[in-house]
Amino acid sequence: MKRILVIDDEAVIRKALRRLLERSCYAVDTAESVEEVLERFDPADYDLLLVDIRLPGRPGTDLIGLSPSPVLIMTSYASVPSAVEAMKLGAADYIAKPFDHEELLLVIRQQLKQQARERSRRHLKSDLEVNYPVKGMIGQCAAMQVIFDQIAKVAPTGASVLLLGESGTGKELVARAIHEQSTRNESPFVAVNCASIPENLVESELFGHVKGAFTGAEKARTGLIQSADGGTLFLDEIAELPPGIQSRLLRVLQDGELRQVGSEQVRRVDVRLIAATNRDLRYMVETGDFRGDLYFRLRVVELHLPPLRERGSDITLLADHLLEKSCQRLNRPPMSFTPQARELIRSYHWPGNVRELENAIERATILADGELVEPELLGLPTEERERRTTATPELSLDDYFRQFVLQNQSQLTETELARQLGISRKTLWKRRQRLGIPRS
Repeated sequence: MKRILVIDDEAVIRKALRRLLERSCYAVDTAESVEEVLERFDPADYDLLLVDIRLPGRPGTDLIGLSPSPVLIMTSYASVPSAVEAMKLGAADYIAKPFDHEELLLVIRQQLKQQARERSRRHLKSDLEVNYPVKGMIGQCAAMQVIFDQIAKVAPTGASVLLLGESGTGKELVARAIHEQSTRNESPFVAVNCASIPENLVESELFGHVKGAFTGAEKARTGLIQSADGGTLFLDEIAELPPGIQSRLLRVLQDGELRQVGSEQVRRVDVRLIAATNRDLRYMVETGDFRGDLYFRLRVVELHLPPLRERGSDITLLADHLLEKSCQRLNRPPMSFTPQARELIRSYHWPGNVRELENAIERATILADGELVEPELLGLPTEERERRTTATPELSLDDYFRQFVLQNQSQLTETELARQLGISRKTLWKRRQRLGIPRS
């Protein structure tokens, strides 16, 4: 039963309010002044305080700062401006005397509901901060707990961080978490997907250019690195950067110096770099495809994000969370997975990791006719194809890529192939060229 404390200096009003509220199944105590409240009661014991603004001695607004619960102000019509001032001090709402009983009960119910929602939100936020300290990332497995711990350790240091892991494992979420838990969290976080920028524009996009620096440069442009000055620059798919850009980026990291395209002026910048890739940078250094000095500068701290298939029960935990989010985003009623769909989610290989899982669930949410998600709505490969792709765990990433593309390209478009693999179409095309895989 909700508890309400009524404070009014008129006995007849206290008696009438007690009778009204008790008939509405509230537990009610009354007082005639702020001093009596402080002597006899603890405001924290009540779910709501109903307070007259004008009381003998101290004004009713003095209880606003003393109570963690909503304070509902009662006032005469003549003193409505003072009630508005009370709300500025933190009062939940006000109601003018003489008030309609039904109107008063409605306002009280609304305030108690709002208080319940706020308490639930605080408890949920507290639970998430304890169990999932990285915003947007859910995980209870040992590997994810290690990641959460590493983020907490590296975030305040300002050191460069290299995030490694397959596509779709949440590298940008980790980068944002490092930024938000750092001393730079009031400054910009600039995320750049290096693979999405055409090679002839990479230099201009990252470093900026002056007017007339090249054909089409009709006005000066600030580069993305300079935009992150004082904050964090996240370079996803950094392995796609051309060698010349790698050299210029190294200078920014070592000396904090940046020069725009077409300019002789050197600018000072202060950025923290977080880089990410799903490729083997160490191997690329050995083959000369990536600068060794930049690699070692990047990997001051190296974090390895586990693929979804190695996260055990996290898969179904994530699936339930993503289904709830998808229903809210698409304005669909709450849904749940059938046992068969849940088993498919647990057994599937998930080459695109969390991103693929999220896409599959969004597809199912859109296509579902009722409140149950059946296995076929997820749009995953058939059982036979799944068995072929998961029966060879010893395959290298390149071998797995080649096998997956060759087995599926006749049934899927390039966009669908890229989505299933959790990569961009540009990256798919580049890997086709590198591995010599023709399109069907």
